[in-house]
Amino acid sequence: MSRSEFSEGITRSIPIVVSASPFAVLFGAIAIANGQTIGEVALTSGTIFAGASQLVGIELFGHHVPAWLIVLSIFAVNFRHVLYSAALAPFVEHFSASQKAATFFLLTDPQFAETLKRAETGTKVTFAWYMGLGLPIFVAWVLLSVVGAYFGRLMGDPARFGFDVLLPIYFLALVLGFRRRSNFLPVVVVSALASAIAHKTVGSPWHVSIGALAGVLAAALMPPAKAEEAKSASGAAAEDSQ
Repeated sequence: MSRSEFSEGITRSIPIVVSASPFAVLFGAIAIANGQTIGEVALTSGTIFAGASQLVGIELFGHHVPAWLIVLSIFAVNFRHVLYSAALAPFVEHFSASQKAATFFLLTDPQFAETLKRAETGTKVTFAWYMGLGLPIFVAWVLLSVVGAYFGRLMGDPARFGFDVLLPIYFLALVLGFRRRSNFLPVVVVSALASAIAHKTVGSPWHVSIGALAGVLAAALMPPAKAEEAKSASGAAAEDSQ
């Protein structure tokens, strides 16, 4: 494992850890409010490791929803990771089977975004770099979930402080990170409309996956021009180097 690439991955993880920290603390506080123990909070963050679906799952857990429905809801919210895995597969095909298992376990929204940016600039995605990026995020997420759980009783209802808006803001920032890509606006509009319609007709949490699938379909039907895509990649690389 290359130390320089591992260190480079750690450097890229720092802003992600900082931005994700409030959500980890928020999850811990909400989990405690819904009846989990500190040990259960750590176990949940360490095994599921997916902010949005953990928050959905814990809300259902607090309302004594059947276990199978909680699992199904978490699967629905996390279904986008199936799409992420398919998109990243060509860039990690040189990994061993065990390395791929670790890779996809650590796959989160920012991990996917950073890996895709690296691959599209023509830089090889190495296992050392990927672990350097993913491990600090994972460790920080679990530890800060425990911190949130510990202080959760002091906070009370997190919504009273407006912390419930942090997750939508976080996902909005991730989406805007791709704003330089060709057909960005129509894909986002299609995905948003499909998600809104699904929320009214099918219900939560399936609207998340339906919106994602609609966006993927829209992107496939509107392939970007090669020149535009190259310009987008070079622009992102220049932006990252600043």
